[in-house]
Amino acid sequence: MAKPAQPRATVKAAPRKPAAPKAAASKATPAKKAASPPPVSNRERPNEPQRYDATKAEMLEFYRQMMLIRRFEEKAGQLYGLGLIGGFCHLYIGQEAVAVGLQSALEVGKDSVITGYRDHGHMLAYGIDPKLIMAELTGREAGISRGKGGSMHMFSIEHRFYGGHGIVGAQVSLGTGLAFKHKYAGDGGIAMAYFGDGASNQGQVYESFNMAELWKLPIIFVIENNQYAMGTSVNRSSAEDQLYRRGESFRIPGLQVDGMDVLAVRGAAEEAVRWVRSGKGPILLELKTYRYRGHSMSDPAKYRSRDEVQSVRDKSDPIDHLKRELEAVGVTEDELKKLEKDIRAIVTEAADFAEQSPEPEAGELYTDVLVGQY
Repeated sequence: MAKPAQPRATVKAAPRKPAAPKAAASKATPAKKAASPPPVSNRERPNEPQRYDATKAEMLEFYRQMMLIRRFEEKAGQLYGLGLIGGFCHLYIGQEAVAVGLQSALEVGKDSVITGYRDHGHMLAYGIDPKLIMAELTGREAGISRGKGGSMHMFSIEHRFYGGHGIVGAQVSLGTGLAFKHKYAGDGGIAMAYFGDGASNQGQVYESFNMAELWKLPIIFVIENNQYAMGTSVNRSSAEDQLYRRGESFRIPGLQVDGMDVLAVRGAAEEAVRWVRSGKGPILLELKTYRYRGHSMSDPAKYRSRDEVQSVRDKSDPIDHLKRELEAVGVTEDELKKLEKDIRAIVTEAADFAEQSPEPEAGELYTDVLVGQY
């Protein structure tokens, strides 16, 4: 037999406080003020860069340089596959507009350039002989570092190109030192220090930023943001992935640039050079670019899809982009084909020169070695 239902407990509501009397109409609460706009920084900033208004001759030269880098790097990849290039080899395919656009605004022999280990393109953009670069890649006596530097350690004192560095981020501190030398000597030169999105998280980068701004050094810091560092997306590895802002806490202004458009890059270079040469101190450029190959020749690049790479090639390739601009100003397909044929001949000649050059003598092991008491 079911138990009878228990009566529900009742809870008495607490007595309500009497409502406060309504305020008189004359004392009505004023409406909230509109939010004030954020404070405007009183720091001087560079102008927003404009896309460079290049002549037809200049565009043809930019196209020639980018095509030379592309074909040179493709040949280097082939020689690596054949075992003629040893060690690490980092190709610049896809990023050509960065080095060409920036360095075309510098004065060779006056301004200093320093970069990391993906350095072949920067050397070619600074007018260094492709034969000497290819000979160095293959470890030959005729190489620009006499066959002892290889892919990652190439120098040209004549061009003021200071490497080529295998330690991630090390070139930023050295580039700051080059800028200090320019200021100390009063020679009117500036330094350009390249590093990647991966290196942008290195501590020595920020020590260099601090020194450069304190001493108003004439340096352009360039972040080549190719999106993946050694294999991790910048969005996963950097809390602040808008890398052009990285200098703000050091009062270094930053600009973000389309690194797949050589005319946009040159326009940004014009503004950056103007800022630095006028004695206003360092500036930071973030170049949004993309590498088509793996981090190095040994990287299968499984962290991204082939469709992604092909999509960038189809929509944003820097060489194809400029080719359309050239066609729009009347350059014919035949002219461009002839130019590319000439470039292929230059690259073939460089490869043949490298393969036929002798390797260094064994005694070279003991030259260019620093020995001393410390």
